[in-house]
Amino acid sequence: MHFSAHRSLRSLWAALALAASPWSVSAQVPALWEVGGFAGALTSPAYPGSTERLSRNLVLPYFIYRGERINVDRDGIDARLQVAPGYELDWGVNGSFPARSNDVLARQGMPDLGTLVEFGPRLKVKLPSPGSGLRMGLDLPLREVLEINNGTRSQGVVFEPTLVLDAANLGDGWSLTAKAGLTWGDQAMNQYFYGVAPLYATAQRPAFEAQSGLMSARASLSTSKSLGPDLRIFGYARMDYYGLGVNSASPLFLQNSSPTWGLGLTWTLGRSEARAGE
Repeated sequence: MHFSAHRSLRSLWAALALAASPWSVSAQVPALWEVGGFAGALTSPAYPGSTERLSRNLVLPYFIYRGERINVDRDGIDARLQVAPGYELDWGVNGSFPARSNDVLARQGMPDLGTLVEFGPRLKVKLPSPGSGLRMGLDLPLREVLEINNGTRSQGVVFEPTLVLDAANLGDGWSLTAKAGLTWGDQAMNQYFYGVAPLYATAQRPAFEAQSGLMSARASLSTSKSLGPDLRIFGYARMDYYGLGVNSASPLFLQNSSPTWGLGLTWTLGRSEARAGE
């Protein structure tokens, strides 16, 4: 939820998407479908502005389908529509890990942060290439956030304008993606992370009503390297800066910046003989 560092599964997904993206394999047209697995590790703050960190190791299968209008990959299920030359509209799904409040000192006695799933439209704007082998674009996703925790409930809306630079070929099988962007949350979204209801207020944690507005600014790098036709290693690093956020007065806001990073590998077990675009 490319929306906060809340043990962001999307952080791992972002590196993973690079590791198996068509941009990472320049010598051939990508397969129409592909199945395989990945193993990776991720560490990030427990929630945006937290001083405590949580880590997770994952071993999971993956499935990719690249169609003319539908893509299924680690960014979710995207239905694409070319609205004008250089402009594409899609519909995507993302998610993030939960965090138990008993594991986070500042949230002791408060409700857990559940699994978050976000979905909604994204406008992708193609920008002029800054050089050979480079692709630049502007992503403008607007997504609703649902929490899964003893039921399902809406937790607000996020908007994340992001500048994206892809380098398909850096030599010796390396690929790189750089991103820089901002995250805005509505009042409900910011209240989810930074609000303290009177019921959960203490002498050290006074009640706080969050406002809508900027949550963070961020910059990230994802890289991958081919180790053969079916195996790639990948890495991901991101720095979030929360100091410009509108809710820095919250007792749950404990630091201005924090990194997130992950690494791992993907291996392909099978792919179609047909290629995307055929």
